[in-house]
Amino acid sequence: MYYTYHDISLYYEKHGNQGNNILILPGWGDTRPTFQNLISSLSISSTVYIIDYPGFGNTKFPNHSMTIYDYADMIHSFLVDLNLEDALLIGHSFGGRIITLLDGYYHYPHNHFIFIDCAGIRPKKTFQGWLRGKWYQFLKKIRYLLPSKAKEKYSSWLFQKFASPDYQALPKNMRVTFQNIVNTDLFYYLRKMKSRVLLIWGEKDESTPLSDAEKMKKEIPNSELIVLRNLGHFPYLERPNWIYQIIMAHLEEIHFFNS
Repeated sequence: MYYTYHDISLYYEKHGNQGNNILILPGWGDTRPTFQNLISSLSISSTVYIIDYPGFGNTKFPNHSMTIYDYADMIHSFLVDLNLEDALLIGHSFGGRIITLLDGYYHYPHNHFIFIDCAGIRPKKTFQGWLRGKWYQFLKKIRYLLPSKAKEKYSSWLFQKFASPDYQALPKNMRVTFQNIVNTDLFYYLRKMKSRVLLIWGEKDESTPLSDAEKMKKEIPNSELIVLRNLGHFPYLERPNWIYQIIMAHLEEIHFFNS
């Protein structure tokens, strides 16, 4: 199924047809199949929705760049137009960025969210990172001194040497959007969140480290943190049954099935 948001045809799927609504917001680059185990389990007692972000799965990327605010507004419109404002939102990584803005910036009227290894806190700059950036800027200037035939090859070498794997994997028309997203620090909005938030985190996460979870737990007024020992950034893939049991226990606690 498709939902139209401005010039974007947002693909989504609906699983199950009973109980309360749940919307899963995947991480950057993830699509529906990675959540199949969780969807199958949750859709037994709930109606589960999941989307493909622009540029991934069945949703085409528009002919312009986007910001994280655009994504949050798109999801807000999706929830309102499909009468899903009562839905429980589960966000993994990038999906957590969207939820943070829905609550902390747009003040979306909600009560409960679940974050799984959420992104949104910019890492502190290290001396090594600062030095690497300066070195990159210096090497970029050399390009203008090269003959025309060598410039393209040199630029390609710089790109391979300094760009992150996630950035390199993107088509050119999505790279500005990626930069917009990762350069937006959402730390300020965490303390403005009014909803109850369950934080589920892999202890060994290297993409969004456990220290991020501890900061979020401290900043979000009504939050709880569950740390999963020896798991990484994708605990719902590593131990899907654990994640399902934690979510179900939380839903029982907040009386989700009786609301």
